Amino acid sequence: MLDNLLFLSAPITVSVLLAGILSYFGNHILSRGIIFIDIAVAQIAALGTMIGLLLGFAEESLNVQLISYIFTVIIIALFALTKSRKQVIPQEAIIGIIYCVGLGLAMLLAEKIPGGSNFITKTITGNLLWVTWDKVLYCFIMFLIIGIIHLIFRKQFIMITDTRNGLPYTLWRTRTYELLFYITFSVAIVKAVPVGGVFLVFTLLIAPTAAATLFTQNWKKRFIWSWIIGVLGSVLGMYISYTLDISNAPSIVTLLGVTVFFLAFGKLAAQKFKTISIKK
Repeated sequence: MLDNLLFLSAPITVSVLLAGILSYFGNHILSRGIIFIDIAVAQIAALGTMIGLLLGFAEESLNVQLISYIFTVIIIALFALTKSRKQVIPQEAIIGIIYCVGLGLAMLLAEKIPGGSNFITKTITGNLLWVTWDKVLYCFIMFLIIGIIHLIFRKQFIMITDTRNGLPYTLWRTRTYELLFYITFSVAIVKAVPVGGVFLVFTLLIAPTAAATLFTQNWKKRFIWSWIIGVLGSVLGMYISYTLDISNAPSIVTLLGVTVFFLAFGKLAAQKFKTISIKK
């Protein structure tokens, strides 16, 4: 038992970090209604990595990471700067186009890179169980910096997220805050995807927040509960995958998805029972 805990200590720690940062961003993303933006960002990051591999750099080298960040920042900047008072093209449509173009180019490049198809698979599934402590430390430092930035500008970011119609500030001031928000978001996603994979990152971003939103609309409470749900789901799913010798990311994704539906049906049943009781 002790050996298992020692082996899982690094994956559990990084799961706590991932659940925390993604739960925070999940509150913003779910409220803004741009659900699939992290998949688009992750795909562009993977595309940048594949271009780095095509140029002959090692997969986890600094050069490859820089190329990945550059591609991601350029795309996310274009996305942030398209926000206007009268949105002609919905941002979800822009997200879909970005994702499809990124995936199409990645599949084309995979044909030219040795092991390109394996890299795409790894991008989807991640490598959570085999994460090392140096990667955990790197994620902690990056997420801490992002957390400090969002702590400083939390009121502005929340104001923009909560404003459904129009812009809370002048157009360019809003775009500046949006650019800062999306750059930090893209950095978090670029660091999270190699560890957890696209599906797990997307699930941790949306599922715990969706579950928490069923019971509270308060920002602070929603963040705390989504973090707790994300951590518990990740740790339990990881332990199940380890003991049963099955893939870790699909185990966690399935567990968190089932949890959301279970809580949703539970709340619906409780509301119907309450309505029936009142009528009686």
